[in-house]
Amino acid sequence: MLEARDIAVLRGERMVFAGLGLRVAPGEAVVLIGTNGAGKSTLLRTLAGLLTPAAGDILWQGENVADDPAAHAARLRYLAHADALKAGLTVAENLAFWARIWGGAPREALEALGLEPLAELPARMLSAGQRRRLALARLVLAPCPLWLLDEPSVGLDAASVDRLGGLLRRHRAQGGMVVAATHVPLPLDAVRELRLEGYGA
Repeated sequence: MLEARDIAVLRGERMVFAGLGLRVAPGEAVVLIGTNGAGKSTLLRTLAGLLTPAAGDILWQGENVADDPAAHAARLRYLAHADALKAGLTVAENLAFWARIWGGAPREALEALGLEPLAELPARMLSAGQRRRLALARLVLAPCPLWLLDEPSVGLDAASVDRLGGLLRRHRAQGGMVVAATHVPLPLDAVRELRLEGYGA
């Protein structure tokens, strides 16, 4: 169980949100919606442990994640706006790099996102949609319970959105949790929405 309890986050001296609560149980998905600047990305970064709330707590199974940040980092995958690829490495080499850290099989990740024909292509030569597919392929490596996804479908064509939907369904069927920020509908069933209004958005 992931829980955000009465959290507040500041950006500079501006309050992004305050008194925010969120619970996500195994198999659940929560979609964050709201206008630009409402705090969707900020909330994801806070849940990932990359930002420290000005007030409140982020809990995992009732324990404060700030007490063991390394353990929290190991239980999640955070997909940000930036694809975080190594431009000089091939598609396969990028996945092999992360597999050395997390474990998992790069070949399965390539297949899951339809990237086999691009395996030997340097990441710098990929289109925006191909780069996003490669970033998503990291989710297929060693399983972890929590996926935090920031606009995961950006740049994807219809076939790739279908592949993303398959990944999300399998992850949840295995007890995984998803928190995703989006401006467009995602291929997710039985989701809860959390609307962020923000302050001064």
